[in-house]
Amino acid sequence: MENDQYYMEKAIELAKKGIGKVNPNPMVGAVIVKHGVIIGEGYHEKYGCLHAERMALDKCNEDPKDSTLYVTLEPCCHFGKTPPCTDAIIKSKIKRVVIGIKDPNELVSGKGIEILKSHGIQVDTGVLGKECLELNKKFFHYILTKTPFVLMKYAMTVDGKIGTNTGNSKWITGEEARRHVHELRNELSGIMVGIKTVLTDDPLLTCRIPEGRNPIRIICDSHLRIPLYSKIVKTAKDIPTIVATISKDYDKRKILEGFNIKVLPVRESNGRIDLNDLLIQLGTMGIDSILLEGGATLNESALSSGIVNRLNVYIAPKIFGGTISPSPIEGTGISEIEEAYLLTRNKISVIGDDILLQYDVEVKKCLQD
Repeated sequence: MENDQYYMEKAIELAKKGIGKVNPNPMVGAVIVKHGVIIGEGYHEKYGCLHAERMALDKCNEDPKDSTLYVTLEPCCHFGKTPPCTDAIIKSKIKRVVIGIKDPNELVSGKGIEILKSHGIQVDTGVLGKECLELNKKFFHYILTKTPFVLMKYAMTVDGKIGTNTGNSKWITGEEARRHVHELRNELSGIMVGIKTVLTDDPLLTCRIPEGRNPIRIICDSHLRIPLYSKIVKTAKDIPTIVATISKDYDKRKILEGFNIKVLPVRESNGRIDLNDLLIQLGTMGIDSILLEGGATLNESALSSGIVNRLNVYIAPKIFGGTISPSPIEGTGISEIEEAYLLTRNKISVIGDDILLQYDVEVKKCLQD
């Protein structure tokens, strides 16, 4: 079992090489071991390319017959962009397959395991299952709900402020924390902000790490107030951009579309964008994950709509003070403590001089339950 964990750790590290390149597919790593020696390694390198198992088999430096395959996710058994990995495993005469976690995709979901077993291959599951689940938390959510996984992110001071009393917010955290956010932009498929953020900060919302990938920019703009001179509009020909709206201003829509912006009509909810409807539409576009850098108004709407899955809070060793200094979540707030949004701690990290608190957001239960 100790050796199984060692080789699965290797497979997990290989899988991470696919960060930001395989969406909406999962990140998968594979290691082939024979007589205690690794003879082949592979990972899902890019959407549409070879799966990890097939790459590992292709890279074997000797015959994989009677070897053990370690793979972070259950091998696929259906035709997609590539043929079934189960076919390649069976053909290679691998003796044993160790799987981190079962695939939630209904096209696989245990079927891959049963096919391997039916051909006399020993299959063991659950090795570092928790770690393998965390590796593909976004994929699992997307496959099961058909909507994007939403990670809300904000930076604040120790006293909970996201800006000074004049609204100045650059920069609250240090360079290391800001780089970490750009790594998230590379990892997740989309980045979402509200129109107030665009009007106030005029951001680019791009990924600024070497060889990074820009996320699809999603602007929640109920009344199409986005300025044509904004950086978002000016760069939309090069960076995929969606403006979600409830506006009936067809002239403004047509102008924005001329800038290569996809204007997405969304159902209305209390005079604002229905975020649940928006997520359903984004899911059908293959957007599996979203970094919500929304601003305090959109943050409140996202929480109250129940679309937030995870929370990244970057805390800087600073104090701003002030009753009018902005906080991360606006809106009317709650009246009773029992109404609070509940969080489950995932991990705590030190990034430079700042602290990152990562929480999973618990689904609110109906009071009648």
